[in-house]
Amino acid sequence: MTRRLIHLAAHFPGVNNTTVWSDPEAGSQIDFASFVHLARTAERGRFDFFFLAEGLRLREMKGRIHDLDVMGRPESLTVLAALAGATTHLGLAATVNSTFNEPYELARRLATLDHLSDGRAAWNVVTSWDAFTGENFRRGGYLAQADRYNRAREMLATARELWDSWDDDAIIADPETGRFVAPDQGVFQHTGPQFDISGIFNTPRPPQGHPVIIQAGDSEEGREFAASDADVIFSRHSALEEGRAFFKDVKSRLAKYGRHPDDLKILPAVTVVVADTDAEAAEEAARIRRAQVSAPTALAYVEGIWGRDLSAYDPDGPLPDVEPDPGEGVSRGRAQFRGDRVAVARRWRELWDARGGLTIRELVIEATGRQTFVGAPATVAAQMDDYVQSEGSDGFILVPHLTPTGLDAFVDRVVPLLQERGSLRAEYTGTTLRDNLGLAAPRPRRKADA
Repeated sequence: MTRRLIHLAAHFPGVNNTTVWSDPEAGSQIDFASFVHLARTAERGRFDFFFLAEGLRLREMKGRIHDLDVMGRPESLTVLAALAGATTHLGLAATVNSTFNEPYELARRLATLDHLSDGRAAWNVVTSWDAFTGENFRRGGYLAQADRYNRAREMLATARELWDSWDDDAIIADPETGRFVAPDQGVFQHTGPQFDISGIFNTPRPPQGHPVIIQAGDSEEGREFAASDADVIFSRHSALEEGRAFFKDVKSRLAKYGRHPDDLKILPAVTVVVADTDAEAAEEAARIRRAQVSAPTALAYVEGIWGRDLSAYDPDGPLPDVEPDPGEGVSRGRAQFRGDRVAVARRWRELWDARGGLTIRELVIEATGRQTFVGAPATVAAQMDDYVQSEGSDGFILVPHLTPTGLDAFVDRVVPLLQERGSLRAEYTGTTLRDNLGLAAPRPRRKADA
């Protein structure tokens, strides 16, 4: 039986309380040296790509800037353009919002990154769901969920049309005449419900044809969007049985779009804690979770679910004895607190009762997830390998809890074991991110249509 290769990506931590910024070993979240260290560590581990999240507005809690989590961040494409010169093989993935950007400008920026990096650019296509974020933009407001995905689909389709409006060999430099020209590409024209563009795209076709497209939605619309248009899906299903169900469901949708299951890579976000022994790793994992969920953070999280000011409650005491407020709530800009918060609170009370009366802090730690792979290096390598071989995913996006050294132990101690198993590349074999992910380059439609 042929072993399935594990694809790895690194997520620069932040924009949530995953990062333990208060740890004495934590470094800067904005110093470029931090980005370089983490990216080069990932490249040393033969990771496929380096992934940056994005936030378009600072979140608020009870009318004030929420200051418990790391959330400020330099603009992603600018950071990745700089990293293109600090790395050689590593893919560079930017999260860019399709709700509050325009296709011509964004297609140009992504094509530029792909040229600067010799074919290593990727775009994580996200949508914005709230009017709070929209207040920072001329359009304002927000879009209904179906409309958000309609805009995202048309934006991606338009960007691809722009990239394909140039042939691969369009630029001709003629030293005899001194002319540096692109043969007539024709006028680009797109007219649709969201965008109306007429002109000539001014950036040559990217080296990859199209940058790699990443998508992170888990809704029905998100799964269909990924099956029809994405190259990678950023999954939240890190438990094996959930992962296998998600893997089977999404991969089964590709055929109706004329795609093969290998045309889409499924990579759940995971955390890893490595120590000399399994027991030491479990102890360290528990310490990290308590550091990630401080007492103030735990109380703020429950306030977001309950939609109330709970500052009178002890985070090391029992759950609030009041019912959740189903209204607007006290948190703005956090996706965790949209939807049916009353139903979430009900589930939390059931968990609290079932576990014999956890404290607020213990409940948040229990309910909001824990480290995915914990153990000695051999244990972690076996767990990750088994997960991929049993089709729980095509690999993982690692989210370290420390910046910038959070991947060091994994790369030094686990990566060599995965390579010994034959489950992880020993060297990069491709020249582009698409090559390394095993994805075919799209054909230029101008040529295909000729």
